[in-house]
Amino acid sequence: MTYEIPVTQARAELADLINRVVYGGERVVVTRHGKPLVALVSAADLDVLEAAAQPEEERVVRSVSGFHSVDSAPGEQGRFGLAARHREPGAP
Repeated sequence: MTYEIPVTQARAELADLINRVVYGGERVVVTRHGKPLVALVSAADLDVLEAAAQPEEERVVRSVSGFHSVDSAPGEQGRFGLAARHREPGAP
């Protein structure tokens, strides 16, 4: 739920507004001359907003941060058409 309040009234009721956001789960929009000026949101809501603002590539990289190399099963290299094979240095 979003609650709108004029900036002059918000100054006088700041502690109450913070409690509404933190404990009541509300979002408070502070207005000036009827136009939205700022919003008070919980820290959890801010985390969600910041995560949504990240570029998609950054989110993908973070999701595969545990990537590691795995050996192919025997015979799988030919099946998938890989032409190159890794040889250790000095191997014939």
